[in-house]
Amino acid sequence: MLAIKGGKIYTMSQKKVIEEGVIFIEEGKIVDVVERTEIPKDVEVIDAGGKYIFPGFIDAHCHIGLFEEGVGAIGEDGNEWTDPITPHLRAIDAVNPSDIAFKDALEGGVTAVFTGPGSANVIGGQSAALKTYGRVVDEMIIKSPAGLKIAFGENPKRVYGEQKKSPATRMATAALLRETLYKARNYKQKKEKTKEGEVFEIDIKMEILCEVLEKKLPLRAHAHRADDIMTAIRIAKEFNVDLVIEHCTEGHLIADKIAEYGVPAVVGPSLTSRSKYELKNLTFKTPGILANKGVKVAIMTDHPVIPIQYLPLLAALAVKEGMKEEDALLAITKNAAEIIGISDRVGSLEKGKDADIVIWDRFPFDLMAKPIMVLINGEIVLKK
Repeated sequence: MLAIKGGKIYTMSQKKVIEEGVIFIEEGKIVDVVERTEIPKDVEVIDAGGKYIFPGFIDAHCHIGLFEEGVGAIGEDGNEWTDPITPHLRAIDAVNPSDIAFKDALEGGVTAVFTGPGSANVIGGQSAALKTYGRVVDEMIIKSPAGLKIAFGENPKRVYGEQKKSPATRMATAALLRETLYKARNYKQKKEKTKEGEVFEIDIKMEILCEVLEKKLPLRAHAHRADDIMTAIRIAKEFNVDLVIEHCTEGHLIADKIAEYGVPAVVGPSLTSRSKYELKNLTFKTPGILANKGVKVAIMTDHPVIPIQYLPLLAALAVKEGMKEEDALLAITKNAAEIIGISDRVGSLEKGKDADIVIWDRFPFDLMAKPIMVLINGEIVLKK
């Protein structure tokens, strides 16, 4: 058994900060989190006195391992530009665990990520939730698939409009998505009516969409503009499927509507220039406005757009622009885990959860703060 003692413990499952508490760890899991207590003599102890202890941070939207750091085009496997409808693609078949960005993630206290395809296609493929430490992707998986990527707005328009193919308009993007969901609904009904012993031809594109229709898998919708956000919500309501809005750049303009429909938002990356028209209303105020309206919010890096190690900085900048500090912390811990669907394992320091723990030398929103120790599954994977 291992014990981490001392320091301020932010469990993220309760508002109270535990002063000089103890976290007991065994076989990669948290056994208990308690206030001052006696530690048995046979227990290995990590002294975190004077430090800050948090659950590992979670990047709720990035492309780590799919757009590799410092490699260029040869390491870009996040967009299949040849077909606008590719639900059968799986992120885990392209993630390279040797991507140096996984080490960068640990340097930023990020122990879990939601990574997946980019936004070139109307339906881009299946994302995965991974730990940020491991030799092979199969050992890093928390949940796969964890979401099905869909995209609205400028990106699919540009990619296929330049090829003189559909979709070249927002209308066509929405129409292609609807058409595919109708096909999936018909496929599902036909499969359910197939009698035992009859041959049924499996379509792997339709199989994953059936999971969406059965609410086993959410749609993760790339949408910046307010009208694109509402189109995503409209289609999700039409087919009664779960939805997460990603980027949500103009979410602050319709925060009440997003809250009304109960759709969570993964906001960012806000530390960029307004490089295209649909980013004209980009602001760090967005996550705070959404959270204040009751929207469940996570904050993203969209790595490699913003290097993944700067996730805590993005949350801090949201606080600078009005987000409550507690909401910003939740946006990179508990909320992120709940939105991804992995809160049974990570996102807070609680009995039975994975021992993914970061010890910080200062409060992590301090610009000078650094992790001095990172544990994943109870194993020390970074030590300063």
